[in-house]
Amino acid sequence: MMQSGIFTGYFPYGLKETAQKIRGLGFNTVQLDLHFKDVDLSAGQITVEKAKKVRETFRDQNLPICCISGYTNIIHPDKGEQERRVGYLKEIIRNARHFGTPYVISETGTFNTESDWVHHPKNKTEEGFEICRRVISDLAQTAYDHGAVFLLETYVNNVVGSVEETVKMFAQVDHQGLGLLMDPTNYFETHNIDQMDKILNQVFDTLSDKIKIGHAKDVKRSGSDKTEKHADIGDADALESHTFRGVGEIELPAPGLGSLNYDLYLKRLSERHPNIPVIIEHLSEDDVPRAKKFLDGKLRENGL
Repeated sequence: MMQSGIFTGYFPYGLKETAQKIRGLGFNTVQLDLHFKDVDLSAGQITVEKAKKVRETFRDQNLPICCISGYTNIIHPDKGEQERRVGYLKEIIRNARHFGTPYVISETGTFNTESDWVHHPKNKTEEGFEICRRVISDLAQTAYDHGAVFLLETYVNNVVGSVEETVKMFAQVDHQGLGLLMDPTNYFETHNIDQMDKILNQVFDTLSDKIKIGHAKDVKRSGSDKTEKHADIGDADALESHTFRGVGEIELPAPGLGSLNYDLYLKRLSERHPNIPVIIEHLSEDDVPRAKKFLDGKLRENGL
């Protein structure tokens, strides 16, 4: 059966308390965010001992870590900033196995300097794609050298956002150190959201063999709010990647609060990956029980 999991970052506590709270909600796997009130895992601060402590704390709660968040703008146009960001991502990748999983995830970035999720014209150029390809190739090799796998996550406003761009990147970086994080909501824009089933089927028809982990959020039209949207999740120190809820015409709420065809998504995901972790996101801590009930209900309804 498929497993329902949660990002640890929606629980703003110390390491042990975070693991206990997540297990208390009935989850059996987590995506690890490297942010706890009592453990410093920032750039330059990851050690084998700390990684093992995190791994064993979650293991003690029967919560294996299935993947690690490494989200950053890997193609930031400021060279120094880009090197800093990719450097930390590589640090995470080098230590991934010590945390208990080979999988480290990031989106593919944007040349926009104001936001990691806002479009920039260079994103959709051959030059932009080639810059991104070189970085991803390097990350894949780093991952391979350390027994890890870098998981690319698509997002429409980044360099790799469409099904076609994703297929192209995997064709050009055909590497054992590269895999795909499947989040179907990230493929939708205002021009294709009304073709949801067609896009979902296209994703799985072309990319199923690359998928390692699944995500669970939702997607819908944003109505009158065309700004970059962020939610107050009750944590003053929350990362932007956890408060982000979409930009422009599209909103990305918690699972069950949008129009994603979850039945089709989960059925297609299960065809090649019947035991894959599906990680809930884009919500606040108090909404976690509702979101888990929704996802578990969909898994039950579809016999997954």
